[in-house]
Amino acid sequence: MALTTRRRALTTLGAALAGALVLPGAQAWAGGGHRGRRPLWRAHAHNDYEHTHPLYDALDHRFGSVEADIFLVGDQLLIGHTVDDLDPTRTLESLYLDPLAAIVEANHGSVYRGRRRPLQLLIDIKTEGSSTYLELDRHLRRYPHLFTTYHRGRVVPGAVTNVISGDRAARTPMEAQAVRRAFYDGRLTDLGTSAPASFVPLISDNWQLNFTWLGEGGFPDAERQKLRAIIGQAHAHGRTVRFWNTPDAAGPARDALWSELLVAGVAYFNTDDLAGLEAFLDAHPAS
Repeated sequence: MALTTRRRALTTLGAALAGALVLPGAQAWAGGGHRGRRPLWRAHAHNDYEHTHPLYDALDHRFGSVEADIFLVGDQLLIGHTVDDLDPTRTLESLYLDPLAAIVEANHGSVYRGRRRPLQLLIDIKTEGSSTYLELDRHLRRYPHLFTTYHRGRVVPGAVTNVISGDRAARTPMEAQAVRRAFYDGRLTDLGTSAPASFVPLISDNWQLNFTWLGEGGFPDAERQKLRAIIGQAHAHGRTVRFWNTPDAAGPARDALWSELLVAGVAYFNTDDLAGLEAFLDAHPAS
C-alpha cells in the first residue's frame, strides 16, 4: 500500500528508538501508580493514545479498559486515529505492550497490584482487518505470559485481555485459530448467534444508532426496556456490553445517561474525560 511505501524506513528506526523509553516509567507506575485504591473496572479510556501519557493516565485514574487504534505499516503497528496522526516512534509495543509487560512483571502477575482481574486492551484495527490481525498476532506472541489466551476450547486468564475491534475482516483469521491471544469485539447483531463467549466476550455498538435519548429529559420507557433486554440477553450468554458515541460533555445529561447505563448493567463506560468518569464511578461504589 502507499502508506507502507511512505513509512517503512521510518518505522523500523522508530520502533528501535521507542522501546528504550517506556520501561522506567512502567516500573515507576507499578510501584504505586493507583495508590492502592480500587480499580474502576467499568471505565474505558476511548482513544487512550490521545492523552498526554497514553496508558499511564488511564491507569492513574484506575481504568479497567483502554483503547488503542492501530495501522499496519510494513510490519509495524503504529498508533493513531488517522493516517495523518502516525508517528514511527508511537507503536503498539512502545505505548502499550512493553509498558504493560514491565508493569505486570513488577506487580508479580497483574496490572493492578494485588488484583487478579485482567486489564482489557481494546485494539481497534484501522487498516485491512485480516492482514493487520495476522501481523498483530505475531507481535502478541512475543509476550508469551502476558495475555489471556484461548487454547483449544479453554480460556486461560492472563494479566491483560486483548479484544479486537475495528475492521471486521479480522474475524475470519481469528475464528480459524486453535490458539489465540485475543478475542473478538462483537456487535448487537452477534446477540443470539452461535458465536461463543470464548470468541465474542464483548458486544459493542453505537449508542446513537440504537437509541434516541441523549440524557435530556426522561429516558423513554421503551428505550429503557430495550437497553435492559440487550444487557439481559448478553449476560445470559456470558458476554458484556459497551456503547460508544454516548454524550461525553460534562453535565447533567451525561450523568443521567451514565446513571441509566449503570443501573442496566452496561460493563464499560466509554469516555475521553478520565477524571470525569473516575469521579462519577467513585460516587457510585457498586461500580
